[in-house]
Parts: sequence; C-alpha cells; structure tokens
Amino acid sequence: MTFCRKLRPLLLVTGLLLTSCCAAPQSLADYIAALCATPFRSSPPDEAPFLADNVGAMTKMMIDMGIRPSGDVDRDFVALMTPHHQGAIEMALAELRYGDNQRLRRMAQEIIITQQQEIAAMRSAISQSVPPSPAERIDGNSGL
Repeated sequence: MTFCRKLRPLLLVTGLLLTSCCAAPQSLADYIAALCATPFRSSPPDEAPFLADNVGAMTKMMIDMGIRPSGDVDRDFVALMTPHHQGAIEMALAELRYGDNQRLRRMAQEIIITQQQEIAAMRSAISQSVPPSPAERIDGNSGL
C-alpha cells in the first residue's frame, strides 16, 4: 500500500474537520489538506483515488518544506526545492496512474524526468547524494 493510500482516510477526515470546524486553518499544510479535501464532496467517486493521491502529495510536500534553517542559504534552498519538485513528481505519477489524455500523460512523463534532473543537479551543486527515482521506489525498477 502506498504512502498516499495509507494517508487517504486520515487526510479526508482531517480536511473535512478543518473545513467544517475551523474558521482559519492553523498551518499551510492544514490549509492545503483542507483545500484539497473540498472536491471530494462534489467530485465523482471514480476521481477520488486521483484526488487522494494529489492531497497526499501536496500535504507531504508542504510538511517536508517545513525545514529548520541551517544558516546556509544554498542548502536551505535545496532543502525547500527538493520536496517541491518531489511533489510535482508525485502529482505527475498520479496523472500517469489515472489520466487518459495522452498529451497530458506525455507531459507528466516529462515533468518526472525534468524534476528528477533538477533535484539531482541541485543536490550535486551542494554535494548531496541523489535518492532513487519515484519509479524505482514504487515499482522496484526505473520504467514507468
């Protein structure tokens, strides 16, 4: 079971509670979760897995961007941009899982490749190791 699928019920309940109980969300991650939970009420049921994957990707991105400043602007930039790019990769993977539009699927593949290249380039610029690609983590190989 993927991270997003495990988190789906929690994010849905959290988002619904935030939108119904709180006048103003408490953090940016809460705001994103609340904002993304809203379409669940009005979208067709077959779109729910796609939306849940995107909520999971955006929530994880926002949480991972909550870094403790290191005192090194360059390292902090990479620490902030890496989860941002990873979020784009996860959203593109959701398009590949659920989308039917061939042009958008090709664009999603390009997004995955370019975002991985940019993560690698940023990490290389500050001499950090490059993590495995999302496809390797999900499928155990590098093919989509």
